[in-house]
Amino acid sequence: MQSISPRQLEVFVAVATTGSVRAASERLFMSQPAASMALAELERLIGSPVFSRERGRLHLNDRGRELLPLARELIERHAEFARMAEGAVTGLSGEIGVGASNTVGNYLVGDLLGPFAAAHPGVSLRLGVANTARIAQGVLDHDFDVGCVEGPVTHPALEVRPWRDDRLVVCARPDHPLAAKKRLRRDDFAGQRWVLRERGSATRALSERALAELPEGTTVLELDQSESIKQAVIAGLGIACLPEVAVGDAVKIGRLAILPTPFLDLRRTLSVLLHRQRYRGAVLEAFLGDLTHLA
Repeated sequence: MQSISPRQLEVFVAVATTGSVRAASERLFMSQPAASMALAELERLIGSPVFSRERGRLHLNDRGRELLPLARELIERHAEFARMAEGAVTGLSGEIGVGASNTVGNYLVGDLLGPFAAAHPGVSLRLGVANTARIAQGVLDHDFDVGCVEGPVTHPALEVRPWRDDRLVVCARPDHPLAAKKRLRRDDFAGQRWVLRERGSATRALSERALAELPEGTTVLELDQSESIKQAVIAGLGIACLPEVAVGDAVKIGRLAILPTPFLDLRRTLSVLLHRQRYRGAVLEAFLGDLTHLA
């Protein structure tokens, strides 16, 4: 078989990442016809298509999903060869796709990406934010090179590494009756109105575990963002379990109050997700090393 070129592999990976030839051509600074030609030639050399078209977007088919990790590995190894051939004078270059669950992506993105971005300006960082279940699926589908999530994940194809500790707090408006109590007991929560995260969220799972230890209450709202829940609590719609890092600003200016609940275990561990088949070249290893130093 005629050799497949690094450029054809780059087009394949870029189309898989962006979902369209147009976006891939812009990312690679190519004309759209040139990118289309490179992809068509790649599929001709392979002997089968690697994408299916759905609603105007290109989606990896089974053959494409099988080949994508190897294509990424070949691109990274090619870059590493060039760097070593130059005597490692040049800095790291390439791209990392990072998936972050909502708490990490909205409140800890500086810790997650900042040190690495400062140390390796030649590496492009692509961040996607969703709930834990969606990020885990994104790593499984090779949409992300690495994930950072709040909740427990168990899948045989994923390696899960602890990153750092985190905890939730129960919060209410400062004028809420529970905020006036010096010492709360479990019974004080009987009949309370709760605002919860959506199902599939790690925050929702831990909240439900905590609520199971309290008298029955009422779920009045389910929202998919911590910021939305904060505003609902501030508006007096109910009380909520939220990440401590998400409410610090509102507590500081007196818009929210943290309710002391020493009888509830609201601790959790933030974790890094890696696909076991993902090649871990110099760029990814450097990123993981920076996360380890921040743990």
